[in-house]
Amino acid sequence: MRGWYGATLPSAAAATQIHGVTTGWRLLLAICAMWLAGCAQPLPKAATDENTWSGRLALQVEGQDSQSFSAMFELRGNAQVGGLVLLSPLGNRLAQLDWKDGHAQLVSSQETRTSDSLDMLLQEVTGTRIPVTALFSWLQGNQATAPGWRADLSGVADGRLVAHRDDPQPQATLRVALTR
Repeated sequence: MRGWYGATLPSAAAATQIHGVTTGWRLLLAICAMWLAGCAQPLPKAATDENTWSGRLALQVEGQDSQSFSAMFELRGNAQVGGLVLLSPLGNRLAQLDWKDGHAQLVSSQETRTSDSLDMLLQEVTGTRIPVTALFSWLQGNQATAPGWRADLSGVADGRLVAHRDDPQPQATLRVALTR
């Protein structure tokens, strides 16, 4: 049998046989895939006692020298042991802070600095002091006091946190939007 373009077309019996072979291979591949999936080991879960958050943060400092800082972030741990990675909107690493045992290290593309004070290194990155211990509590939805700061936790369930600093001057506003 010839088609309109002159090529030989398979007979109906040959077409059924080709289709049956194709269906057989598909069935065999599906069975192999299910078998392999059944043999797969589940990925290990991250430590359940380690808190992790990611999203965007913005810090606005008012005053004569009004300044703002914003970045995407990945935060893990707690105020005693943890890490913070700050990323540009394109996902490039701007800085990484790691801390434990009363020591902190800041690694950026320009330099590496260490300090006994996480607060001081974080201030160098953002331009103002951020109450780290209170921030971890706020992210968990727990009200914590920090001198000069007041946090609005009404949006934490929706992944939003806003904290205002009134004292010391200049005033500052920290906004955090978590990604799910």
